Amino acid sequence: MNFNTDQFVAAQKAQVETLFGLSSKAFEGVEKLIELNMQVAKASLTEAAETAQAALSVKDAQELLALQAGMMQPAAEKAAAYSRHLYDIVAGTNAEVSKVAEATLADGQKKVLALVDTAVKNAPAGSENAVSLMKSAVTAANNAFESVQKATKQATEVAEANFAAMANTAVKATQQAASAAPSRKRAA
Repeated sequence: MNFNTDQFVAAQKAQVETLFGLSSKAFEGVEKLIELNMQVAKASLTEAAETAQAALSVKDAQELLALQAGMMQPAAEKAAAYSRHLYDIVAGTNAEVSKVAEATLADGQKKVLALVDTAVKNAPAGSENAVSLMKSAVTAANNAFESVQKATKQATEVAEANFAAMANTAVKATQQAASAAPSRKRAA
């Protein structure tokens, strides 16, 4: 397997296409993030105006406390929803980039293995030890790469599970605090 100019040009072209594909995916993620933040900003502005109007119509401190307590749970739920959307955007973009990277690396590994096989076939007599060493090095590198990929996937799954648990716990805690607030007011 000789590496000629046409193969070099084809490899460069494939790398440029991959780069532009990854850039496109990254920009899609940024667009989604900007869109999410714009929606949150618009909703927050509207809610701030409504809250200000409600606060201005409060007649006493007890009514103000009730207004604040009534806003706690929705605010926590909105924060949790925002975090979920943000995480979904980041995770989706990361998954796309990882998929392309894995495919590119797998193709590269195949090409290296083909190159090693060609070198082995054309190796001069008496170089069996060097050939064996080269094969071992390529196999070890491939095994290490696969181990890193598996560990990364496991870490991502653990992070996703922890994020979901944390968001659920925060929403439940806020719900409990909001439901306990009216009983505290009655006791006072």
